Amino acid sequence: KQWYQRRVAITAGDIKKMAKQGEMQAVRVMAKDLVRTRRYVKKFIMMKANIQAVSLKITTLKSQGAMANSMKGVTKAMGAMNKQMNMPQMQKIMMEFEKEADMMDMKEEMMNDVMDDVMGAEEDEEESDQLVNQVLDELGLSLNDELGAVPIATGSVGPGKEKASAKQNADDELQARLDNLRRD
Repeated sequence: KQWYQRRVAITAGDIKKMAKQGEMQAVRVMAKDLVRTRRYVKKFIMMKANIQAVSLKITTLKSQGAMANSMKGVTKAMGAMNKQMNMPQMQKIMMEFEKEADMMDMKEEMMNDVMDDVMGAEEDEEESDQLVNQVLDELGLSLNDELGAVPIATGSVGPGKEKASAKQNADDELQARLDNLRRD
């Protein structure tokens, strides 16, 4: 491109020189040469652009071909996996897993209930009270100060029939679960 610009500048300078000298026939020949040179340069630029476009298309086609080959391999692998997968057997395994997981959850819950009954939940309450008092001390508050603002209810509060009935239902339910587990 720089060569072209220099050539055009030189030719234009020569054309002006010849025109000043009155050599019109030489000016016309040089002007035709300049026009022809410009046309060739434009053609070369267009050819370069076309070659770059073709190169880009070839690169695109190569990448599409590679992608198609990759998809072909993945499709084969997926087909092989689908052939190996036995859906009824997988469903049976998953149902069995769910059943066993439910059974383990029930046993764990029962064991936790039994452990709570044996160990007593009082220790947890004492520990949680200590933790609450520690947090309040850190904040500079006292539990008694906070409780002083709470209104005190009058009258008697005790376990009603509903609470006793709910406890009996829970005990009956736990006993039924334990009986089911012993049968298994």
